[in-house]
Amino acid sequence: MAADEPLVLGIETSCDETGVGIVRGTTLLADAVASSVDTHARFGGVVPEIASRAHLEAMVPTIERALKEAGVSARDLDGIAVTSGPGLAGALLVGVSAAKAYAYALDKPLYGVNHLASHICVDQLEHGPLPEPTMALLVSGGHSSLLLAPDITSDVRPLGATIDDAAGEAFDKIARVLNLGFPGGPVIDRLAKEGDPAAIAFPRGLTGPRDAPYDFSFSGLKTSVARWIEAKRAAGEEVPVRDVAASFQEAVVDVLTRKAVRACKDEGVDHLMIGGGVAANSRLRALAQERCERAGIRLRVPRPGLCTDNGAMVAALGAEMVARNRRPSDLELSADSSLPVTEPHVPGAHHEHTHDHVHEISKDNLYS
Repeated sequence: MAADEPLVLGIETSCDETGVGIVRGTTLLADAVASSVDTHARFGGVVPEIASRAHLEAMVPTIERALKEAGVSARDLDGIAVTSGPGLAGALLVGVSAAKAYAYALDKPLYGVNHLASHICVDQLEHGPLPEPTMALLVSGGHSSLLLAPDITSDVRPLGATIDDAAGEAFDKIARVLNLGFPGGPVIDRLAKEGDPAAIAFPRGLTGPRDAPYDFSFSGLKTSVARWIEAKRAAGEEVPVRDVAASFQEAVVDVLTRKAVRACKDEGVDHLMIGGGVAANSRLRALAQERCERAGIRLRVPRPGLCTDNGAMVAALGAEMVARNRRPSDLELSADSSLPVTEPHVPGAHHEHTHDHVHEISKDNLYS
């Protein structure tokens, strides 16, 4: 870790995690997270208004905790990065507003970055600089995407994406049908280890010869699993929860890994990066490793804590922006709930801004 590498703080509030990370170059110094997932669990999913309020309450304490953990002062920072999209509009707005306030008060450059590009860039903190181009499979509650990134700061190309439910969303919905609670991913992963993945032949969506080779569809799978469970219950039979979990999970990760390896072969890329919350799934990791080894592809997957939403990933992309002299965002940066992945960051003077302006405040009073 060189002292002249950029020291960047990253803020992530796209959903229900208030994440604040601090990196120097590609070295992680702090990764503080305040989660509101337990608050949402009783509703069976994330409630946007509750998430926004939780971010508001957690923001300053989480930033202070990260600075303390990293052993740095806010005035030492070379830049502040924040997820400006995609995500829940209200939740994003809290993070963007906080980042703009700190950037203004500290007179530091501001970088509004893309949530999906950040999920790719976080791997630099664990496995070193990203190859160029990078092939990435991103799987989470809101996204299932195959992306080719020749330059993570300026050139990210979508090859395929989900046309309906994302993989993580399907996990949550099946967990709800099985009465397993929220979030569904971890509990299904755990139960699947005790079940038979070949017990039930659930469908593999969009895997026919005429289907889009890199797109994903999990809606049909979700419906098939739900109907299978309903039929068992209607017949008065016990539902084999572990076998259902294992067979459903296998159907998801089979399609994800099959399409990702195909994309690597078709594009001539000899490595695959997997990110996003579902990348913490143990079966996805194991099957991806098995298929990548067979195809001569190097697999890069961050540790589970860096796969779920966190501030470290935002700081990692922000540090890369600083290192490559990308233009900072301006203080009229807006939260954009549908920011396309083709925009890894939102540079100043090139973006339409219609709302969310920073109020005139005293720098001395805002942050000492």
